[in-house]
Amino acid sequence: MPFTSSIAQFREHLVQLCAPLAGRALNAELAAWLNREHGVASNTYATLQADCQRGAAEGWLCNREAGGLRYGRIFKATEELQGFSVDVVDMENMAGPHHTHPLGEIDLIMPIAGEAQFDGHPAGWMVCPPGSAHSPTVTHGRALVLYLLPQGEITFTR
Repeated sequence: MPFTSSIAQFREHLVQLCAPLAGRALNAELAAWLNREHGVASNTYATLQADCQRGAAEGWLCNREAGGLRYGRIFKATEELQGFSVDVVDMENMAGPHHTHPLGEIDLIMPIAGEAQFDGHPAGWMVCPPGSAHSPTVTHGRALVLYLLPQGEITFTR
């Protein structure tokens, strides 16, 4: 694969991010901590945003498409990633398929056109607690959204 170094670099950035997440509850307190320590003005945010934009442009992220939604799981849940899987979606003014988060979900919202919001949240971090559900929705533009799913667990509603 020609983009191996880009993928390895992205993985290393995620390993560094996930290390302090080990064992933490997925709740509003975690969202506040992520936005304070790794928010939009941080090096972490800038690095992950650049990684995701490069990956989407190079074709190793968001490499599947359904109904205008581009998506893809880049890493399965591993010990190195503290049990999180990593998915990235590219959405523009649309709602994705309804699903539940049995163990919760951590989202990094990265607007790339307009004043894009994800489920009403601007750029930054959003944490969905265990058992939560939604139809992920981007309004007011286009955004890349990185999802960290504990044990890769997600259940799509039929």
